[in-house]
Amino acid sequence: MKDVTVIGSGPNGLAAALVMASAGLTVRVIESAESLGGGARTTQSLESGFLIDHGSAVHPMAAASPFFRWAGLSDAVELLVPDVSYGHALPGGRAITARRSLESTADDLGADGARWRALFGPLVEHVDSLARASLDSPLHVTRDSLTLGRLATRAGLLRFAEPLLMQTAEARALFAGVAAHSIGMSSRLASSALGLVLATHAHAGGWPIPRGGSQAITDFLVERLRERGVEFVTSHRVDSLAEVATRAVFVATSPREFLRIGGDRISRRAYRAYDRFRYGAAVAKLDATLDGPIPWKDESLKVAGTVHLGGSAEQIRQSERETRRGSLAARPFVLVAQQSAIDPSRAPRGKHVLYAYAHVPRGWAGDAGAVILRALEEHAPGVRDLVRVSKVTAPRHLAFSNAGFVGGDISSGDTSLRQLVARPVARSAPWRTEVPGVYLCSASTAPGPGVHGMAGFHAAALALKEQFGLGRPARLIPLLRPLEGDRPRRR
Repeated sequence: MKDVTVIGSGPNGLAAALVMASAGLTVRVIESAESLGGGARTTQSLESGFLIDHGSAVHPMAAASPFFRWAGLSDAVELLVPDVSYGHALPGGRAITARRSLESTADDLGADGARWRALFGPLVEHVDSLARASLDSPLHVTRDSLTLGRLATRAGLLRFAEPLLMQTAEARALFAGVAAHSIGMSSRLASSALGLVLATHAHAGGWPIPRGGSQAITDFLVERLRERGVEFVTSHRVDSLAEVATRAVFVATSPREFLRIGGDRISRRAYRAYDRFRYGAAVAKLDATLDGPIPWKDESLKVAGTVHLGGSAEQIRQSERETRRGSLAARPFVLVAQQSAIDPSRAPRGKHVLYAYAHVPRGWAGDAGAVILRALEEHAPGVRDLVRVSKVTAPRHLAFSNAGFVGGDISSGDTSLRQLVARPVARSAPWRTEVPGVYLCSASTAPGPGVHGMAGFHAAALALKEQFGLGRPARLIPLLRPLEGDRPRRR
């Protein structure tokens, strides 16, 4: 009999497994798909020699995550960090970029340069504190809560007084593009907070791309787990908690799946609480192999790890509103990741891969390839002629491949203001469920989407104390020691 069962092998599930295994507990990981990794998988699914990321591609949180810092990710996986974290294509063929250097970015913004420095300078200066605070439950009060206050103040100013902070179209578009990562912008205040966090990492450690694909992160975690004797079961869908009668169970998938698996062990009150959790807009994805690099009109985009398409700030916000209301916008927001421009191992010499997705309504069944290529052709004429082999993944296919992507929502839950605080429930420790020994730890729980492993870490820390009486044994789990230079924190 194992001590621990983990349902789901995405980064959060594997993180929970690693923490528990590092405490000397026996662990089994169960995955419904044929392969491990959840949204962090890479295959040669289109052509031999071309590495395609199936889910996540660029990882702003990976290097900053306290979990990955403890686990030694950067020592085992080469994280390639482009000088240009993200670029934004503007009407007329121009572009503006966010560089790792805050000063260089501000210099490019002209009249808004000083305001951009004032907005992001204090956050960049306290980026470690920002990472800890933003990768925790927002209801958990710690010494880093002051940094959350700085973040909230800036988000409020951007929401209600943006003209005072950003007076040029370039600055407004640059920020609107990164804020649109919230997909659907159900709350502009919430999307502003998310945009501030992502943009701060863009100017601090950058937005890393793992050499060899996101699979490298999964392989790293799996290797550490195998070294500790963890058992893996694939191609098996758990239908009931009765199947996994271990002292601790981690459900690393959506609240909807938790309700299905938990069945009558979940009270009506708890059922209603989790059933209130709402999922957001979807994405439709295009993967392709190319005979050359994307021929951007603006040279600055050729070295950007990520490129945002969608027009001006006003056009992006309008398209996001339309998407949320269930209509495909005339100019939907499109995100393009240029992994092969940063990592030559992704494709044969002279060739490239295209990774792009468009924000679309949930359940949308249109031609994503046409939508994305039309947006690309506006800023990179001739890209269509470079396509060798392509594959479109509709929202329903994303949902089928990953139970956490309900309706094609890759954020695993609406990023509304309410669900930034109550993700999925309003508690300082939202990973604990009412079922004894069962913890929820996916992108649907705090701290939300991204490859950082922190939902799994927080859930595991709770389980160690509550189910095994280990508290915070530094001698057993180095992860639970404060990072170098930090003071101990109480939970």
